[in-house]
Amino acid sequence: MTSISGSTVLVTGGQRGLGKAFVDAALELGAAKVYATARKPRPSADPRVVPLALEVTDPSSVAALADQARDVSIVINNAGATLRKPLINTPIDDLRDLFETNLFGVLRVTQALAPTLATNGGGILINIHSAMSWIAGAGPYGVTKAALWSATNSLRIDLAAQGTLVVGVHLGYTETDMTADLDVVKNDPLELARDVLVAAENGQTEVLSDDVSRHFKAALSGPIEGLEFTIVDGNVVTKHPPTGAVTAEARARR
Repeated sequence: MTSISGSTVLVTGGQRGLGKAFVDAALELGAAKVYATARKPRPSADPRVVPLALEVTDPSSVAALADQARDVSIVINNAGATLRKPLINTPIDDLRDLFETNLFGVLRVTQALAPTLATNGGGILINIHSAMSWIAGAGPYGVTKAALWSATNSLRIDLAAQGTLVVGVHLGYTETDMTADLDVVKNDPLELARDVLVAAENGQTEVLSDDVSRHFKAALSGPIEGLEFTIVDGNVVTKHPPTGAVTAEARARR
């Protein structure tokens, strides 16, 4: 089993939002080095953090990343984009651009770094999905995350022979720039990142990070209408019975 302590970690989109939280959490848990990627990386005051340029939609950029990160044993595919509009009104070109980042970008990075993980003992691959992978009405973003969930489950099988643990992470709204304009209950990103890394270190293959994710994962076995949602008083709730604020416990804890 791969330990966070002493490891070399790579986080895509690692200089802001949830990605930065993963960088900080990895260091808290004893990582020796963390590659933090961004389109235009900024220097870090922490010598353990190595900023690297990465555009996940550019094959040459991904290849350059793989060449520089030959010591990595934990890869966190966090970089992503969003698009909030109804799927029926989304131009196909816009949807294709979103897939380039949220699905194909993850696959490019994974294909490029899988040989490195194998060389370094197998390691861990963590893909950040979303509860929106399962929620009806999540629009273009949800479609791309549903595709990523499927891809992750296939990668888990593909990479098992080389000893790579593949972890899929689902989460509801989390306090990042992407959700700054939403008046909803949000996860603490550092707490979430820490929990994900500990779960991965313990060999867990899927992490349901909050009540929203757990609720909708369970709803997959029920009527499809149970996957529809709305927001009531800042809580994600189902639109069809059984109703109830699925993040009520999370709100109470805060």
